[in-house]
Amino acid sequence: MPEVEPALGAGPLLLIAAVAVGVLLFLIMKLKLHAFLALILVSLLVALATRIPLEDVVTTLTEGFGGTLANVALLVGLGAMLGRLLEHSGGAQVLADSLIGRFGEKRAPLALGIAALLFGFPIFFDAGLVVFLPIVFTVARRLGGSLLLYGLPTAGAFAVMHAFVPPHPGPVAAAELIGADIGLVLVFGLLIGLPTWYLGGYLFGLWAGRRFDVAVPDEAEDDAPRTADDEPDPSVEGTSPAIGSGGARLGTATRPAPPRFGTVVGILLLPLVLIFLNTGLSTLSTAGALDETSVVVRAGQLLGATPVALLVTVLVAMVVLGVRRGESGAQVESIVNSALGPVCAIILITGAGGMFGGVLRASGIGTALADVLGDIGLPVIVAAFVVSVLLRVAQGSATVALTTTAGLMAPVVEATDGLSSIDLALVVIAIAGGATVLSHVNDSGFWLVSRFFRMDEKTTLKTWTVMETLLGTIGFVLALVLSLFL
Repeated sequence: MPEVEPALGAGPLLLIAAVAVGVLLFLIMKLKLHAFLALILVSLLVALATRIPLEDVVTTLTEGFGGTLANVALLVGLGAMLGRLLEHSGGAQVLADSLIGRFGEKRAPLALGIAALLFGFPIFFDAGLVVFLPIVFTVARRLGGSLLLYGLPTAGAFAVMHAFVPPHPGPVAAAELIGADIGLVLVFGLLIGLPTWYLGGYLFGLWAGRRFDVAVPDEAEDDAPRTADDEPDPSVEGTSPAIGSGGARLGTATRPAPPRFGTVVGILLLPLVLIFLNTGLSTLSTAGALDETSVVVRAGQLLGATPVALLVTVLVAMVVLGVRRGESGAQVESIVNSALGPVCAIILITGAGGMFGGVLRASGIGTALADVLGDIGLPVIVAAFVVSVLLRVAQGSATVALTTTAGLMAPVVEATDGLSSIDLALVVIAIAGGATVLSHVNDSGFWLVSRFFRMDEKTTLKTWTVMETLLGTIGFVLALVLSLFL
């Protein structure tokens, strides 16, 4: 990215940054301009306003965009494919049924939440919630009690995984912009995310389930969206279910048997094990316990690099969940292809967020912001959380809040001395926490939960919004505490 000397002083640069964020919010909230277009337009205007040389403007924009997508597109695309394979095969139902059988019906909310945590590693929040809704409804009808008793722990699990853990687009984009190691973000995302879910999702879900009696919809009134795989059993109706959006169909009259519980868990754990292998080998070689030039160490690090680990897992899943269950190569290709369409907008938005961050760095705004934060003594991790909260509350989208905050904070991080790789990973978690809190009427997730759980806006604010705020705040506090000791 071209290096240019700032043409303006710190005061004008910070004013431009504030105006840029305001214009961005206005375009998205009031004019309903797509976030992808809004980020590109604002990036261009900031580049011109900060007097980046005209011959460098386009290069600055495209390098910021491409540099972010180089990693984000791979991880998000592969993660979406893995999630679609698991969804299509019936892995979610197997997870939920097996865990409820092991935990017992009295601990069904805990079992559903743990199943959602496992399934939520590769699958996005909205897709995961849609897949699990029929399971949640079935369990709630059978066991009784408020729908929130089962629904909130499940929704909270998907929300935590979506915000804190790669390969989801938010933490991946933030890590890329901040310069944090994806493996460490994954480690701390899980280390912080699991207790965060237990306190803010599971325990709060139990309390809200006792306090708010939300009835489970009757089966005839169940309007949860159905994927192609949710069509009636072909053995009853005499037809084969469609696979994804491509319209390919199974060649037999009945759906293949769902995978075993151990198979689903093994596939979900495979990328985590490989990524942890890379992180562990890198740590040991840095400490001198292993020879970093060893072929074994280098091969292990390559295999555990996040894109390679996910690629290996997707290939294994295609065989285990597809070919070995009797589906042809064309049918498996249709399944993985159907996963890419829904994530294209998210990938482009994160790339545009990287473009915005690139302009902020090249213009000198980040350095000016770092100087101001240094003067007032606000730690980087706290500032990252505060900025993320403000953007989340103002415009609703967690993805936009994550990418915009990371873009704003990246130059600050670069200008701050003494930040370790662990500190950078924890800053990413703090940004994710800020982008989770206070989900309200400008957030699509708010309306998704409100509609599917049949709650009015007031009840949704008292339950879903409070839970999201607890999740984001607890996650930030844990990240802040760890940053003080690590």
